[in-house]
Parts: sequence; C-alpha cells; structure tokens
Amino acid sequence: MITSEDLRFFSVIARSGSVAAAARRLGVTPSAAGQRLAALEQRVGVRLADRDRRGLRLTDEGRLLADRAAPLVTEIDDLSDALAARREEVGGHLHVVASLGFGRRHVAPLAARFREHYPAVTLDLTLTAARVPAAAYDLWVHIGELRETSLVGRRLAPNDRWLVAAPAYLADAGTPAAPVDLVDHAPLVLRENEEDTSLWRFTRDGREDAVRVTPALASNDGEVLRTWALDGLGMMVRSEWHVADDVRAGRLVRVLPEYTLPPADVTALLGSRRGRSARTQAFLDLLLDALDPAPWRGSEGVGNSKEPSARPALPEAPTSSCRRGRA
Repeated sequence: MITSEDLRFFSVIARSGSVAAAARRLGVTPSAAGQRLAALEQRVGVRLADRDRRGLRLTDEGRLLADRAAPLVTEIDDLSDALAARREEVGGHLHVVASLGFGRRHVAPLAARFREHYPAVTLDLTLTAARVPAAAYDLWVHIGELRETSLVGRRLAPNDRWLVAAPAYLADAGTPAAPVDLVDHAPLVLRENEEDTSLWRFTRDGREDAVRVTPALASNDGEVLRTWALDGLGMMVRSEWHVADDVRAGRLVRVLPEYTLPPADVTALLGSRRGRSARTQAFLDLLLDALDPAPWRGSEGVGNSKEPSARPALPEAPTSSCRRGRA
C-alpha cells in the first residue's frame, strides 16, 4: 500500500538526482533515505531507481510513480488547504526557491520565522544559482531581469547594480573617468546562468556605453567576488543589496556613480492568485513587509543601508585619468 507520505518522499527522490541530495532536502541521513527507498520498492514489488556512484536514475516504473505522484501530492496539499481554511489555519507544504546569496541573507531568516508562526506548514527552501529552478516550486524569489513571461511576478524591492572597488585598489590603479577606461583595470566577473557577464552596459543621459571587459578573476560565487574586491584585487559589478553595507562603511567605493547599470529588482514569481495556496500568500505577505523599505537602502539615499529595525510582523491571516592597472 502506498501512502501520501510515500508519494511525497518519492517526489523528493525523483527531483533530487541522488539519495544524498534527497536526504539533505528531507533532513535525514543518506542511509535513512536509502533504507526508506528500499522499503518502498519492496512494498510495491518493483525497482523504482537504479543507484550508482554517478547518482540516481529512475526506472520506467519509477518515472511512472513520479509522474503520477506529483499531481496527487498537489491535490492532497490543496485539500489540506481547503480544510485548513475552514479552521482559519495555514498549513500544508511550501516550497520556496531563492538565489544562493540573497537567499542566505534575506530569505532563510524569514523562512525560519514563518515556520515558527505557522507550525502546521512544512517548508522547503532551495537555494540555487540556476536561472530556472529544476523542480516545481510555490514561490521563487528572483533577482534580475524577468524572461519567463508566463510567470506571475510581484516586485518585492528595488535593487540597482553598482560598479565598486576597494579604496586601496583605486589608490594603486587609479579611478576611471569613463567606462572606456575600464580596459586598463582588473575586472572581477561573476559567471552565472550562461549569461554574458563580461559585457558591462553603462547608461548616462539616455546614452548607453557598453564595454567588453577581460576578467582578471572570475567565479560563479558572488561572495568570492566580494572577498576579492575587499582585498583590493580589482573592481566588480554587484547588486546593491550585496555591497551597500560595504559602501556605507567605506570598505568599498562606488566607481562611475554618475552612470547607471541595468537594475536587478527583487521579484516574487508564483502562480496566479486563483488557486494560490494560503501558505504561499502568507509567505508573500511576509516578504513584502520585510523588504519594504529595502533593508539595503537608507533614508539618506543610495549607498546607505538602513539601521537595523524591528523584525517585520507576520500576517495574522493569509489575506579619467587613470594609470595602468592590474590587468
């Protein structure tokens, strides 16, 4: 006999790619997840997945179960929501996706508080560098340009991109007076989502000035770039949310502040309001409250982050002249 918990468990297995990854999502040890999978296979009488050192591959029977399980789990959650609504209670399972850095700093603390306030909700927070999440989700906290026009987006907070460098780097390499001067500097470039991140597009007075830079250092981790910049190894383009505190404290300096770069606003992507679960709406309300005003923006303008304030309340109900640089 297959239970609803079996369906939910195998749905996690199917989208994780390995028993170890599934175990991390489930909050159990890999051996416990493997034993549970083996027990499920024994009960249904067929092998559901082949496991080896490269990961996990679903068999035909496993794919059948995964395909059938996903809508059934959704139906069960919807039924739970409907019953909870009769009791004026928020419950069920919520899957939130966010980018690695922003998710760690801003979404994870809110997820923990949300769970404290709504103990009937189980919450799965997936942090990823992918442009499009690999698995189904209820709410995706997205940074940057929206390209999936089929998704419903709700703007959570403004977020500009800045060119920044450490004072020590600028003292040594000089301060560029215009984007063209960047060819004499050491760009630090973030490699992500197969995007063309070495083409920096500046705008001033309605005129775009695009510069192709040759990375002195590159990484797929924004925190690594920030560390390099703080160490005086070059200049980088980063989101305002990530470096505003450093600029305010003088650890980093904005370069070419009279120019603007394409913004990277923070947006919640989710399904239409019709059919949206109470738990999803409640988490969206919490995000809107926590990010308005944007924590990285101060009352005195761009470049200042506001002083720590009281934690946002949870909703009670879901309702040049430049010298040759280090190239």
